[in-house]
Amino acid sequence: MNKTHSRIELIRIEGLIMLRAMIGFILSATVTAAGAGQTLHVYGPGGPMAPMKECAELYQQKTGVKVEVMAGPEQSWIDAAQTNADVIFGGADYMLTKFELDHKGFLLPGSRVELFDRAVGILVRPGNPKSIRGMTDLAKPGMRLLDVNGAGQTGLWEDLAGRKGLISAVSSNVIASVANSAQGIEQWNARPELDAWITFESWAKRLPGKVELVRLPEGERLYRGTPAAVASRSTSQDQARSFLVFLQSSSAHAVFVKWGWR
Repeated sequence: MNKTHSRIELIRIEGLIMLRAMIGFILSATVTAAGAGQTLHVYGPGGPMAPMKECAELYQQKTGVKVEVMAGPEQSWIDAAQTNADVIFGGADYMLTKFELDHKGFLLPGSRVELFDRAVGILVRPGNPKSIRGMTDLAKPGMRLLDVNGAGQTGLWEDLAGRKGLISAVSSNVIASVANSAQGIEQWNARPELDAWITFESWAKRLPGKVELVRLPEGERLYRGTPAAVASRSTSQDQARSFLVFLQSSSAHAVFVKWGWR
């Protein structure tokens, strides 16, 4: 091949590269434009709120689709979700299953996915004044424990204590039981006599300066999942499915890890 032909071939290749780049840009712009003006409404408990909201912002930057996340106790958002929900997520697998049992037909069959799981640990007062290191310490006489009997945390302390034959001892030290994490935080802030709270490690990220995390040995840890599903009443089911795919991506995983998931 002579120099003239080589130059022509080089120009042709450069032209193809530019054309592909232009097509990619146009397609990306088309996807963004198609998403512009759309809004997805996402509902679930308060525990995964921080990573969900951050992922929603990333998804909007990527697609132009606005994602509004409303999180907290179910009674605070269920009325709104009845009218416009696109995605529902849970703070543990049993939570989304219970939601489906309580609201028959609300979730689109076959749309449920599993995101990332998070470990259970022990939250104590800053500085760990009682020198709590594990479940055996929580069973000592005089310990004062907070129990959230709901919001993904149902049975956490019992499962951990049962492994060590400490159910009776730990149970006698539970002096406050509430239904959800929001109430748990209220109790923790209002009652300085509470020594510890068995809950998800991720809450330590949400309560800086108010708690210190005691991590359990790997062989003793419990993990619970973070499921999500498309709402059957959604008018944007394709976009909702796309958001669920994004939530399973490496970019979303990095966000969840930052907030205490693994």
